[in-house]
Amino acid sequence: MHLIPVFLVLFATLFPVHSHAFKCSVTTTPVSFSNYDVFSTLPLDSTGNLTVSCNNPDQKPMLIDVSISSGNSGSFSPRQMSHAGAGEPMNYYLFLDASKTTIWGDGTGGTATFTDTIVRNPSVNAVIYGRVPARQNLRAGAYSDTLLVTVTW
Repeated sequence: MHLIPVFLVLFATLFPVHSHAFKCSVTTTPVSFSNYDVFSTLPLDSTGNLTVSCNNPDQKPMLIDVSISSGNSGSFSPRQMSHAGAGEPMNYYLFLDASKTTIWGDGTGGTATFTDTIVRNPSVNAVIYGRVPARQNLRAGAYSDTLLVTVTW
């Protein structure tokens, strides 16, 4: 029996890898409701705008997903604005669609997120549809909420 030495030679070829860090930014036009009439039987509607701008040097399709937090109330349905002083919060909703059927949230609890693809156009616009339900017994004054917008790609 003869032993034949066997040598295994591994070759590794390194190819240059080009990568670009995608960066995105968000700008918003707030949903600003006009004066609220506590006696009106109609809801108060308003819109805002959200623009996501990303660098896309390779111009390859890049899927983005945009969520909006529940704000200070911790609930999407309804969200709540706080009175500048004290008092009951004002209920409101943010929707993805003009028919106001899909609540814009984080994808949990019956909410949905905004998705789109950025290819050549480095920015995407989305309308935020806001609604304050009718017949809320509220104090006069300013109401506000702070929301966090998250863009995932």
